[in-house]
Amino acid sequence: MDQQGTSGGGTSGGVLKRERVREVLLDLIETRSPGDAIPSERTLCTQLGVSRPTLRAAVDTLVASGLLVREHGRGMFVAPAKVTQELAPGSRPLTVPRAAGHWSSRVLEFSTVRAGARVGRRLRISPAAELVYVVRLRLVDGEPIALEHLHIPAALAPGLTPAQVESGFYAHLREARGIRPAHAAQSIEPTVLTEDEAALLGVPVLSPALLFDRITTDTEDRPVEYVRSLYRGDRYRIVSRLELDGGAEHPAPTASRTAAWWGTVE
Repeated sequence: MDQQGTSGGGTSGGVLKRERVREVLLDLIETRSPGDAIPSERTLCTQLGVSRPTLRAAVDTLVASGLLVREHGRGMFVAPAKVTQELAPGSRPLTVPRAAGHWSSRVLEFSTVRAGARVGRRLRISPAAELVYVVRLRLVDGEPIALEHLHIPAALAPGLTPAQVESGFYAHLREARGIRPAHAAQSIEPTVLTEDEAALLGVPVLSPALLFDRITTDTEDRPVEYVRSLYRGDRYRIVSRLELDGGAEHPAPTASRTAAWWGTVE
């Protein structure tokens, strides 16, 4: 993503800069095949205008997450593809209870940015298109539990404010914009927290976390939101309960859990 607006303070501005480096690296990974090499650290530092320690920290995180592989003396390569397990069939909607505890959030960043190649592909918009970029810290009973990065096409909600996001973004789309969010595709995988992410969540660096990646579409199959969320691994878990349907050979899962499934807005 390319910044084009006013961010919400020094700390959150740093989050946006580090996210930009990560987005570039993820774009390199997504446009290559497993085993393909990516440019050297020196080349990437020059292209991105960042220091070697800043880039290396981002690479270390992607290596720990299983997205990149380092080979001594050879360089960095795209890691082998991960095995994907669907939690529930696509034709069966997930209906789950809200997690226990009092949920609240604090907006760390609220700015207008360019989508960039990676986010643009997910939202099916031009890389040059504007979007509203929001970073939120989610808390349960006052304790940090998750860090969320929301990407919303600016054309869908001109003049969107932090208050409208916080009071219920989906309700705002339905009631004020005539847009009805209808479907979401979400992936979940383990990862580790960077120094900055860990500081915001109040845990040690490289602590385990769950990475939620979600795209929400409306009744016309138009993407209305792309969300990347990091949930503390020590405070969050997912439980799947399987029901046998009339002696079927394979049980059909129905989702139940001990934390908010979609994790962002209501």
